[in-house]
Amino acid sequence: MTTQQAAQRRVVSNIAKGSIGNLIEWYDWYAYTAFSIYFAATFFPSGDQTAQWLNTAAVFAVGFLMRPIGGWLLGRFADRFGRRRALTLSVTLMAFGSLLIAVCPGYRSIGVLAPITLVAARLLQGLSVGGEYATSATYLSEMAASGKRGFYSSFQYVTLTAGQLIALGLQIVLQNVLTPTQMSDWGWRIAFGVGALGAVVVMYLRRTMDESPSFEAQRDNAARGTLRALLKHPRSCLVVVGLTLGGTVAFYTYTTYLQKFMVNTSHIPKGTVAWVNFLALVVFVVLQPVAGALSDRIGRRPLLLGFGVAGTLLTVPLLSTLAGTSDPVLAFLLMLGALVIVTGYTSINAVVKAELFPAQIRALGVGLPYALTVAIFGGTAEYVALWLKQAGHESTFYYYVAGCVLVSLVVYSLMGETSQDSPLEDRD
Repeated sequence: MTTQQAAQRRVVSNIAKGSIGNLIEWYDWYAYTAFSIYFAATFFPSGDQTAQWLNTAAVFAVGFLMRPIGGWLLGRFADRFGRRRALTLSVTLMAFGSLLIAVCPGYRSIGVLAPITLVAARLLQGLSVGGEYATSATYLSEMAASGKRGFYSSFQYVTLTAGQLIALGLQIVLQNVLTPTQMSDWGWRIAFGVGALGAVVVMYLRRTMDESPSFEAQRDNAARGTLRALLKHPRSCLVVVGLTLGGTVAFYTYTTYLQKFMVNTSHIPKGTVAWVNFLALVVFVVLQPVAGALSDRIGRRPLLLGFGVAGTLLTVPLLSTLAGTSDPVLAFLLMLGALVIVTGYTSINAVVKAELFPAQIRALGVGLPYALTVAIFGGTAEYVALWLKQAGHESTFYYYVAGCVLVSLVVYSLMGETSQDSPLEDRD
């Protein structure tokens, strides 16, 4: 084996370890959404199904409020003490959050302490995910070779979505093994137990990762990881907010919310909806590295513009058609169409953000403005949708999503090509 081959193998090994950890983190995060249709009645008083789901959606949104804090704390930690240590810390926090949900008694046993404990666990997980996204995006982008950053960094959303797929896959298995009553009583707890165990394994794997060369090159920089240094790049921070806004609303609408939408609005059976989501997301995972590699050849901006135009024009027709059908095949095709559209954002958004900042504030720069935007818009997308449905104005949400994408389209049209003359190429 040549020295070049050995180095390439080392890069692939480090990216694989970082990606597997990302998978477990996001499995834990999405297990909440996948199984909330079963545990909603456990943590909240009995009543209308939509009202219970609204409560779980509110807790989901509350978890997002911690993501900016996680993006700041762990992003700063990653810039000051290393990407590897920050990634290990983030998965440790996620393990505690998942374990807390798995063992927490229900509302009938401990009353109001049940939803309080659920909120506490989601806050802990939100802190973890806020730091995980920033550090993972930074690490994968820094470890990849020049000319292949789009391809390798796309694995962040490969593993992010794979985590959701595993959560859905486990849901499908449990639905076929357990009765609906068993699923609601205790079956959902299995998912969170699995997540806690997986996180423990990842803690070990991440301790064996190499530190990124970009961090090592600026280890002695006293300004690394400070807000003062970050504020010297206001335009880059605003670009992160603008390019994220439409992408995060579309992503959480097309993935996490569509499961409830198909059950609650399209009236497709829960088991069928799980399969529709699973199969559509499998294709979505395959598309990520394809689109990432394409961005290495033609640039990031064309993909972002494609998402912006298609998302603005097609979101309302897609959701309107889905609302009026109970055909699972058509539902699958509509969801797949939406996921193809959002791939223009998901496949490259990590590397685009990393390409905007110098190494000494890269994790903080990627994490904090992104997490603030996701907390305000992505985390509330499901809640806004359910609130409008309960108010009798569900179709208004379709225009809300399209409008958010339109805002990002304006940003994409004004921003330059980030892969050219990027600070990410400078490792000195």
